[in-house]
Amino acid sequence: MNREPRGLRFPFSAGAEVILEGSREAIPARATELSLRGCFLEIPTPLTDQQRLQVKILHSNEYFEVAAVVIYVRPDGAGLLFGDMKPHFRSVLQAWILAALDHQVKLTHS
Repeated sequence: MNREPRGLRFPFSAGAEVILEGSREAIPARATELSLRGCFLEIPTPLTDQQRLQVKILHSNEYFEVAAVVIYVRPDGAGLLFGDMKPHFRSVLQAWILAALDHQVKLTHS
């Protein structure tokens, strides 16, 4: 678990896809960190700082979808900041975060 100005981020592993603004093509990616405000995606396609996109994350037979903006880029992917999300997707995200937090607590106490 990392503490950063972007909020608490948790290790996470889920398939994802990204659709860049102005495109219809879905680009496969992998979410490797997750928070209530954003995520880190490993993605083969280079993204640029401040690029807008739609992200869909699939995990535990559910999916989460939201508009996002790239807030930083690394050679292996990019950090995203989520935009406004529908209540249903906020609930899905909160459930995943709670499960990740529970997992971290169990790892710390074992």
